[in-house]
Amino acid sequence: MKIGFIGLGIMGESMCENIVKKHNDEVFCSDLNPAQVEKLVSLGAKGCASNIEVAQKADVVISMVPKSEHVKAVYTELLPYITEDMICIDMSTIDPSVSVECANMIKAKGAQFADAPVVKSKPAAIAGELGILVGCDESLYETIKPILLYMGCNVIRMGENGAGLAMKICHNTLCAEIQNGVNETLLLARSMGITPEQFHTAVSYGGAQNFYLDAQWENIAKENYTTAFSLENERKDLGICQSLAEQQGIAMPGADHAKSIYDKGFDAGIGKEDWRATYKVVRGDYD
Repeated sequence: MKIGFIGLGIMGESMCENIVKKHNDEVFCSDLNPAQVEKLVSLGAKGCASNIEVAQKADVVISMVPKSEHVKAVYTELLPYITEDMICIDMSTIDPSVSVECANMIKAKGAQFADAPVVKSKPAAIAGELGILVGCDESLYETIKPILLYMGCNVIRMGENGAGLAMKICHNTLCAEIQNGVNETLLLARSMGITPEQFHTAVSYGGAQNFYLDAQWENIAKENYTTAFSLENERKDLGICQSLAEQQGIAMPGADHAKSIYDKGFDAGIGKEDWRATYKVVRGDYD
């Protein structure tokens, strides 16, 4: 089974690298940046000049691109080259309704489609330890799960097409709300002479312990905002959450507040920095 991978960005390059290392057949790849393709070629992948070439050579096409419009553009471009025996797996984080639209396009050709967004960030992508949330037919899930396990150690089917993305948006929104609580309380603690290390240790003793603080307190203390997951990408996800909540008639004031912090950071020009740069926004650096 030949696998094709489209989109070799911060996450995609490491995800594709793990497939190359673990899969026992050919792996093809493409990206807008030729240097990224060459990097994967040096690791054993076969480079393609276009997404269409990937679709022409692969049995399974995996995509990992930034936004809803990019996913729709990819599969609209590939549609004439999709055959009945193909499987398409989109691992991007986008609007669930756009993913369902793409799924319907692909299924109309007799092929199969899954949304399989990932949780955790770059270090987990490198280690092949991502969490993967899947939306697809149950039979397709059993077929693609071994491929997904090349990239992740925790894989779960959430339901039919779109369900993986619905869960991913809920997950990222919860992360942003936890993050905002960390930012605010850490800032207060530091103002009263408590160090970030003391704060982290004390929180770990109680019910407020959380993965975000465990992973990021040192980076925040050192003012390290090198990007593993960008502020602008999380802002995008919070915007999708707001749309979903409006559609479902659900009020989410905590999510709305977190989105306002991200909006402020984006407007201040720090969208390309890591999402933990919201700490600077809460600190008042951009008032």
